[in-house]
Amino acid sequence: MKKIQLPLQTISLVAAFMIWVILSSLLTYIKGDIPLTPGETSWVTSIPVILGSLFRIPVGFYANRLGARVLFTFSFLFLLIPVFYLSIAQSFWGLVVSGFLIGVAGATFSIGVTSLPKYYPKERHGTINGIYGMGNLGTAVTTFAAPVIANMAGWRTTVKLFCILLIVFALLNFFFGDRHEPKVKVSFAEEFKKVYRDRRLWFLSIFYFITFGSFVAFTVYLPNFLVSNFSLAKVDAGMRTAGFILLATLLRPLGGFLSDKFNPYTVLAFTFIGLTLSGILLSFSLGITLFTIGCLAVAFCAGIGNGAVFKLVPLYFSNQAGTVNGIVAAAGGLGGFFPPLLLTFVYGLTKSYAIGFMSLSEVALASLVLVFWMRFSEQNRVPG
Repeated sequence: MKKIQLPLQTISLVAAFMIWVILSSLLTYIKGDIPLTPGETSWVTSIPVILGSLFRIPVGFYANRLGARVLFTFSFLFLLIPVFYLSIAQSFWGLVVSGFLIGVAGATFSIGVTSLPKYYPKERHGTINGIYGMGNLGTAVTTFAAPVIANMAGWRTTVKLFCILLIVFALLNFFFGDRHEPKVKVSFAEEFKKVYRDRRLWFLSIFYFITFGSFVAFTVYLPNFLVSNFSLAKVDAGMRTAGFILLATLLRPLGGFLSDKFNPYTVLAFTFIGLTLSGILLSFSLGITLFTIGCLAVAFCAGIGNGAVFKLVPLYFSNQAGTVNGIVAAAGGLGGFFPPLLLTFVYGLTKSYAIGFMSLSEVALASLVLVFWMRFSEQNRVPG
């Protein structure tokens, strides 16, 4: 039973992330039935990220107390409610309510990063969490497949089909999840008191805010952005976004592997150098070719950086893994919430996305400084 937990939890994360981006993937179709202003469009796109981020903290904590089997099973059953409600939504507020609750799908990330390290030695945690992080592929599957199905069957029927997926994975986790996973029963307040003053927790949260945040932001914003800004066909925009997701996801295990073999801070330094340069490139008014190159560069750096961060979390906080995983993962999710709103706000003021994309390079550069500072202050504790 223990041997199948890595593949089971990874494909469960794939299924959960397929649900998490269902709104952004189908938004261009939804707007045909439910008229939305640019501001409302940005909120509908970003709203699943809110609960998907903040809820990662209690999910990480309870993953230690209840185990992955219970939490994955419950999450998939709960998601049946907002997914079905989305399929019958008739207004902006219907989209907001269903999207907010669909955020639970994004919170499931905290389950595996807390559960899976229990089964492996520390020197493999970066690789294992990197493999689990390939569950991000779920966002690519939906981004590519949902528009194709919607073209044939309509977006409401497409959403309802995802209910079948939820039932299947609830049953898989109920029957094949590890009933004997080691449990850690401590209070959240006690764990938080032990870690909240540790600056490493907040620095790692900043790093994940940038790396995973950029991945989420581009994932939810690109489909609508490519259609409205470059006049691409909806399916074409979905395929290009799926390519972005695929690259970032496949490189996440490489980031974990490199962090197992070398100093994780060195890996993060190259990550933030790349994100700084990518943000500068994207800030210019680009044609579709150069814009694609800039996006793929972001995907490359984000994937590597995501793997590196979750090498460091269990290295520093093995005894408070659930709580810390939840906090860091929540920071990453919130990193994906603000950029779409910022880009829309900046465009409304300047009729240009330049300042919004330039802000990515600035925060990446600031993170690079923090990485160098931590690299030298922690050089005697971190191998590599």
